[in-house]
Amino acid sequence: MCGVTGWVSYSQDLRLQRKVLQDMTDTMALRGPDAEGLWIDGPVGLGHRRLSVIDLEGGRQPMLAKGKTGQNAAVITYSGEVYNFQELRAELQSRGHRFETRSDTEVVLVAYLEWGEAFVDRLNGIYAFAIWDIRTQQLLLVRDRAGVKPLFYYQTRDGLVFGSEPKALLANPLVPRRVKADGLREILEMVKTPGHAIFEGMREVLPGEWVRVTRNGLVQQRYWQLQAREHEHSLSQTISHTRDLLEDIVGRQVVADVPLCSLLSGGLDSSIITALASKKLLQNGKDNIRSYSLEFRDHGQDFVANNFNLTPDAPFVQALVEMIHSTHEEVILDSALMADPQLHLQVVRALDLPPAFWGDMWPSLYRLFEEVRKHSTVALSGEAADELFGGYRWFHDPQAIAENTFGWMTSATGKYFDGKALLDPGLVKQLDIPTFLKDSYAQAVNEVPVLAAESAVNRRMRQETYVHLTRCMQIMLDRKDRMSMAVGLEVRVPFCDHRLVDYAFNIPWEMKAFDGREKSILRAAVKDLLPASILDRVKNPYPATQDPAYERQLRASMSQIANDPNAPARPLLDSQRIQQVLSTEVGASSARQNRIGMEMAIGLNTWLGEYDVTLDL
Repeated sequence: MCGVTGWVSYSQDLRLQRKVLQDMTDTMALRGPDAEGLWIDGPVGLGHRRLSVIDLEGGRQPMLAKGKTGQNAAVITYSGEVYNFQELRAELQSRGHRFETRSDTEVVLVAYLEWGEAFVDRLNGIYAFAIWDIRTQQLLLVRDRAGVKPLFYYQTRDGLVFGSEPKALLANPLVPRRVKADGLREILEMVKTPGHAIFEGMREVLPGEWVRVTRNGLVQQRYWQLQAREHEHSLSQTISHTRDLLEDIVGRQVVADVPLCSLLSGGLDSSIITALASKKLLQNGKDNIRSYSLEFRDHGQDFVANNFNLTPDAPFVQALVEMIHSTHEEVILDSALMADPQLHLQVVRALDLPPAFWGDMWPSLYRLFEEVRKHSTVALSGEAADELFGGYRWFHDPQAIAENTFGWMTSATGKYFDGKALLDPGLVKQLDIPTFLKDSYAQAVNEVPVLAAESAVNRRMRQETYVHLTRCMQIMLDRKDRMSMAVGLEVRVPFCDHRLVDYAFNIPWEMKAFDGREKSILRAAVKDLLPASILDRVKNPYPATQDPAYERQLRASMSQIANDPNAPARPLLDSQRIQQVLSTEVGASSARQNRIGMEMAIGLNTWLGEYDVTLDL
């Protein structure tokens, strides 16, 4: 999947800044463990770290292409996969282009030479890349439509610095490590403002956007975004078309020159992807899909249902494995190790931020991906189906919908994502989080495209779908990207194919919930592929440990912070409240909220110290 970075400075020769460019590239080593490259020419330097997936020998980068005159025309540093590159390659060959590799990278670069900036309309995939046009001395940054692959930039007085992750930009001395109030607010709440990065002055290329940099400055252009359209299919046609799309999407995404697997939780979404991938691979004469699931070694007790995790995953995973005969492995994690300070540091370094919510999800996902990477380089995931097809429980809670705020922060979720429990009350009051949330939600709703003849119910549910696709889904994709790429694993997300996103966004709500349940269309579209137990299973989130050993390890780390007068996060915390939490019994009724508060406090402390962040509040 790779990591990209670069620097454009029109007032200097960057050949004199090779060390800085090498430092920026080195920060991407975990994203690209297989190879590296650095290309510098006058005002531009491009860096690349490669995770080899397609054309292992021929796809080295940065990659240079010549124009029709035989002169060097453009160079690319590329991260991602374009799933329709074979069709594009054939079309470009018919137009007289010749290829030296089998890689999709070369196809993307040649497509730019043939069609200019309009080439982005032809791409189907997950990608983030930069193209330097040698002829015009312009840089083009491009990000995929769903925002699966990240791409950050920081505008300087004479150009721009960019990279796959903030750490690449922070390696350049021009980029400050400063965070203002809005940045801290987004850390403390499960909110993501499109285009904004936490660090002051840093931006993120929007999903479906390109950014062009010239001597005259910077131009941004959306080449794709969600649009409201009349849905013309009947219910039966909608179910059939959804199935056809899924078949085509998964068929494209099982193509790889390296071992491929699926992430299987036993829920509807991951089971659909796993079953379809198994079907496609067997049809193509390949080995059956390898699947992975997650379980904790010792919950300290038998599984206990709660408002978040309703059922254990294992029985449902086993039902699908027995049905499709996948090669399955259950990854078993030690709950106590999920709070290990060294693992926590690895997570913060991967994210460049403190984990913002439900802290044990981050280290458990990191460890899961470490185990998966021992056998596979590419994994398929069921991410984004809930946002597209109304899978979250609050979509179906009239009270939650009426609250007019982010669904994951309503009464339907309780306090699962509130990490402010141990913060200084004065700081919380100063940040005025309620106003921030109100303004953020209003901004999101104001962006929603409108369909004139739409019913009030459909309009309201379109708003909720839009908010989830542009906010919640981006948070989930960021989590999946950073934890997977930190161990050199590429995760593909078939439900994020822009054709499916566009189609599902415009399915009326009465169709999406035609049988009174969540994800009705999906279940109907794949009823022949899955066991009845999975088809009937209620939405169950990513598993969280129930082992008290995890909380005990958190308390040990929290106690160290409380007793260290030089701990970076101490000025932000409520010392009296911390002592109260540490004195309560492990596993008390308030344990969930206390645990989230400790996770946030520990994350802030690690991040502030590791990144030498200046808070400008």
